[in-house]
Amino acid sequence: MIKLFVGLGNPGSEYEATRHNAGFWWVEALAREFKLHFAMEKGYQALVARGSIHGQTIWLLEPQTFMNLSGRSVAALARFYKIAPEEILVVHDELDVVPGQAKLKFGGSHAGHNGLRDIHAQLGTGDYWRLRIGIGHPGVKAEVVNWVLKKPSPDQRELIEACIDRTLKAAPALLAGEMDKATLIVHTSKPPRPKPPRPPEP
Repeated sequence: MIKLFVGLGNPGSEYEATRHNAGFWWVEALAREFKLHFAMEKGYQALVARGSIHGQTIWLLEPQTFMNLSGRSVAALARFYKIAPEEILVVHDELDVVPGQAKLKFGGSHAGHNGLRDIHAQLGTGDYWRLRIGIGHPGVKAEVVNWVLKKPSPDQRELIEACIDRTLKAAPALLAGEMDKATLIVHTSKPPRPKPPRPPEP
């Protein structure tokens, strides 16, 4: 079951609305859903919200170290509260997924994402869960840095926001450790078709 929800992003108002902060957007939406409030905790160099949901203590974390050093915050809090890597969900922007879609996965490489790279290094493993929020790709590798540090177009932002709303519905399954169910919710990007009406009884 997930005990620590980590959103990745960069601190500061100039980065607030940029694509690289999609992870922050997601955990902030989760905090609103659970009526939890973030407070700066210098020991973790992060904004931290803590609460009890269905009798289970959970933590929400926004590292304030800048993306490249995100692992410091994650590892420090996980070590202190004895949270295992497989009980951690890291929510981050994903170039290889289109806006409006998301992917839930366990383990794997950091695929060049600087936030994940540092979390791998600080935890000493890649065996944690990731929720990859699609931001799309600029099409040219040389443009990637500019792309992630720019604001998405209004249309793309709308798609990302809708994706966040939809994937938040997986939170109860994530808390319960029902990862197959959570994956199904996250990966179903189109609403299911309504069932045809039943024929009237003769």
